[in-house]
Amino acid sequence: MRFLGALRFPALLIGLAVAIAACSSQPASAPMLTPAPVARATVAPTDTPPPTATSAPTAAPTASRTPTPAPTYTSTPTATATPTSTPTATPLSPLAVEFMRKQSFPGSDLVIEQTLEPGANYSRYVASYKSDGLKINGLLTVPTGPKPPTGWPVIIFNHGYIPPDQYRTTERYVAYQDAFARNGYITFKSDYRGHGSSEGRATGGYGNVDYTADVLNALASVKRLKDADPNRIGMWGHSMGGSVTLRAMVTVPDLKAGVIWAGVVASYPDLFDRWRRAPAGPGGMPAPARGWRNDLTAQYGTPEENPQFYASISPNSYLKEISGPLQLHHGTADTSVPVEFSDTLEKQMKDAGKTVEYFKYPGDDHNIASNLSAALQRSVAFFDKYVKSASSAVPTPTLAASPPPGK
Repeated sequence: MRFLGALRFPALLIGLAVAIAACSSQPASAPMLTPAPVARATVAPTDTPPPTATSAPTAAPTASRTPTPAPTYTSTPTATATPTSTPTATPLSPLAVEFMRKQSFPGSDLVIEQTLEPGANYSRYVASYKSDGLKINGLLTVPTGPKPPTGWPVIIFNHGYIPPDQYRTTERYVAYQDAFARNGYITFKSDYRGHGSSEGRATGGYGNVDYTADVLNALASVKRLKDADPNRIGMWGHSMGGSVTLRAMVTVPDLKAGVIWAGVVASYPDLFDRWRRAPAGPGGMPAPARGWRNDLTAQYGTPEENPQFYASISPNSYLKEISGPLQLHHGTADTSVPVEFSDTLEKQMKDAGKTVEYFKYPGDDHNIASNLSAALQRSVAFFDKYVKSASSAVPTPTLAASPPPGK
């Protein structure tokens, strides 16, 4: 096991890898993109060493999330479209956005576990980091061309539901990462706890915030790379990963933009009432994970009985404070996640006065398989506009919890 910076290897050219989406088969080969001249990285000489992690902070990663300093972010979250109640909960549930904002996600230095065959103009690694004291693995790509003065922009990848015991770090979403990696981005796809060889227990994406914590700790870990620009980071999510992306973007201010494909992005009342689907499908609802509804109802009542609580745990209630623009993609024939979820989120973003782009694909499925190349090109262009072109000179502000209503 070696820290970044200790590795030297030849840069080889390979084609796009086979991409297998989170929930069903993907095309046999990755779509070829035609990047803009400024977006494509130049292949580095074969003796270019991989990047190294920056020195670790003086405080070592802790085994639990700890409160941050007193709040400085003062605007009160306002529900947009749905739900209509002002978010509040006493005491705050760990699912509440305000609770998440009070936590610390320090991450750790990235450790190289395995060096993989390189991509067309980027290096590939299996890397690990710490999240709540657990060792979490992920797939890391780093461009091999001349590094920009402030470092490479970064895309954090959030995968959709895959049975945790079947998940493998180097399988699924390969073409998706490739599309961004070959266009000059560092990318990192967290496995999440309990997936593949990551430590911990896979707890699902809706009844708790464990996967969001893993992603935010991944964000902090990638920031430590000397080759990464900490002020130019975006996030991409599919299906369940779209839910994680939306929650992350209303929790921390570090993310310049987000792209969500077929996302589970509805408010909790809508998840209760409008998402009754068959078990064990690509949207992330296997039989053992469907108990979150019962657990929440037993503790907090139904959405009708306790609307304030369910508003407090719905990222949709906090869109006025989202960290950046969103781009949404959804196929109209998606049988795993209702297209209405993206329809509603687009309206909520507009009602909140936020920038949003939305692409619907008539007759396409949960993986947008028939329009994969077009969707990837649009996603790259969106990140180029809002992440790659973002200023690196201004430090990212700290987002803290809003004061409770009435105080």
